Amino acid sequence: MHRLWILLLTCLLSCGKGSSQQTATQTKVDSTGYYQYQNATRDGIGKTYMGREIAQVMGHLGASWLERPEREREERTDLLLKALNLKSTDVVADIGAGTGFFTFLMAPKLPQGKVLAVDIQPEMIEYLNEGKAKRKVTNVQPILGTESDPKLSANSIDMAILIDAYHEFSYPREMVDHMASALKPGGRIVLVEYRAEDPNVPIKELHKLSVTQATKEMKAAGLKLLKNDDRLPQQHIMFFGK
Repeated sequence: MHRLWILLLTCLLSCGKGSSQQTATQTKVDSTGYYQYQNATRDGIGKTYMGREIAQVMGHLGASWLERPEREREERTDLLLKALNLKSTDVVADIGAGTGFFTFLMAPKLPQGKVLAVDIQPEMIEYLNEGKAKRKVTNVQPILGTESDPKLSANSIDMAILIDAYHEFSYPREMVDHMASALKPGGRIVLVEYRAEDPNVPIKELHKLSVTQATKEMKAAGLKLLKNDDRLPQQHIMFFGK
């Protein structure tokens, strides 16, 4: 009987240890302390930030979606331009510019300013350069950034705008820190994101973002919500500043 109890106790201890090790491997913490890793869901990358799984990036192969003819009507980019209230001398960073769909809509509004069109994919930079040459635009500057750095100089921009892009950033904290450093006094970071609060918005969940979640993440980088504009049919326009 004594031997039986020893065997049972040994089994319990070894099983408990195995269970503990298994649990520990389910969620891993990034060395920065900002991120955690888990099994990826269908549309995510398995990396989370402040409770939100980061979405997969739309690559250059999705360029046709960005340039679809009905986009202007669906997203009401005319209303977005009005909401930004751009000044002719503004320097605006279009982060995650892609093919330049919105870059080239902003450029005519900035005759004495310019658009810094940032993307991490060389193929998108090619699209931007081609679009710039085709339109004979002189105030658009394509910039090849990295996953964690948009390559913007300190105190160089009046606004950074991110249109349906922030939720795909692999390193959101580092990106926001760099963008915040690039802002001139009074500068703003603008997130345009599909409304996660609205179940009727026909977009995959990981490609939406709520005001609450966005505010929490921006606050971690020292930014506060200045205004949330909901004039667009399906997207928030969230203005953040220092």
